[in-house]
Amino acid sequence: MDLGDLDDMARLLGDPQVMRHYPRPKDRAEARGWIEWNRRLYDKHGYGLWLLTLRGNGAFVGDCGLTPQSVAGQVDVELGYHVRAELWGKGYATEAAAACRDWARDVLGLHRLIAIIDPHNLASQRVASKVGLAEERRIIRHGRQQLIYAMDPHDASCVTGTW
Repeated sequence: MDLGDLDDMARLLGDPQVMRHYPRPKDRAEARGWIEWNRRLYDKHGYGLWLLTLRGNGAFVGDCGLTPQSVAGQVDVELGYHVRAELWGKGYATEAAAACRDWARDVLGLHRLIAIIDPHNLASQRVASKVGLAEERRIIRHGRQQLIYAMDPHDASCVTGTW
């Protein structure tokens, strides 16, 4: 992801459907900040959110990847994903999330992944479950109730293997 992707990312993060479980959609300046944040993550950690594109034609799908997140005073690596609303239900988030889970396990050697999910976001909960994360607890974060899904990517019993 780089600033050349700003148009796509601004459309994605500015879409009220995609962002309905966030406080509000992001404007273009905030989408630029999102890209710059990810660039800093790449430099510091070697990972962040990456663009999702279709193999056949390179069409923009969304983003998915790993970001460090502070939850109740503990920093964990979150598996996150956003897909263009018109492409929901095609398995793109699940495929990308599973690949990121495997990369976190095989390349980074992580023993814990989380997903921070709005309790009303059933689609995101399904993606998390399909790649092996399970609801761990409910918290209040930034003034909003959130679910924490978690897993140890090395624990084969957690991975349901949908792909």
